[in-house]
This record gives sequence, C-alpha cells and structure tokens, in this order.
Amino acid sequence: MTLPELKHDRFVPEKGLRIIVQVPETRVQRIIDAVLAEDDLKYGDYDRVTFRTAPGVQRFRSLGSGRNAATGRVAEVACVELSFFLPGSEARAVKVLETVYSSHPYEEPVVFVEPCVRTLHIRGLDEDNPNRFWNSAAEDWVPAEHR
Repeated sequence: MTLPELKHDRFVPEKGLRIIVQVPETRVQRIIDAVLAEDDLKYGDYDRVTFRTAPGVQRFRSLGSGRNAATGRVAEVACVELSFFLPGSEARAVKVLETVYSSHPYEEPVVFVEPCVRTLHIRGLDEDNPNRFWNSAAEDWVPAEHR
C-alpha cells in the first residue's frame, strides 16, 4: 500500500503505524498503563494520546489447538478497542507490541497494525479560528487548566 504524501502548508504529515487492540473493558487501563511505561505516545504538543471506543461485543470460539480446550459454543465478551499512533522505527513498534502481548489477558490477543499517515498542526497557525475551543465559551470537555 502506498501512503499519500499530503503536502500542505497547514499541517505536517507523518508516516507511522496505527495500533488497534481489542481488550475486555475491565483490562483496558492495564494495557494503557503498560504501553505508556514503554512509550509516551506523543502527538504533536500532547502526549499519552489514546482512543478507546465504547464497549462492543467480541465473539470467539476456541478450536482447542492452543492452551484452552475446544468450546462448542461461541463466547461473548464486552470489549473495547484501544488505538494509538506510533511514529518511527519498526523496533519501537515491536517493543510496544511486546508490551501489549505481555499485559493482555488473552492467549491470542486481537491486535491490528495498520500503516497510516497522521497530520500534525503547524504551531501558531489558525489560532484566531472561531472554531478553536479557546475562542469561545468553555465546554465541559475542556480541561480546567485550559479555561
């Protein structure tokens, strides 16, 4: 797959990997903490940037060829998808993925690694844009330090 170059004067494109991990809702924070111990997940002027979906239902059935016995029925587990971006080297990504595998409760974690391009703002541009949160009344999601 060829990723787009996305040349523009408003943002800077950066190639990297989008990591997506399906994990039981009760264990997602453990994985986030483990990943953050390995990488700061920096995104421009911010760090610790992750995305977590609302819970959905993951379904699976054990074939019995791994650690667990075969199951006749399909199991259903409330899971979320945790995703984050990793720029840089393959070695860095492998280290973070090792951490995901070490902290995940499954024998066979569902992990997707996608090449992608993220865009980073160019500092100082567009700061008077009326859509920026600092140019209007603070909404509930705005951190207290930014109000």
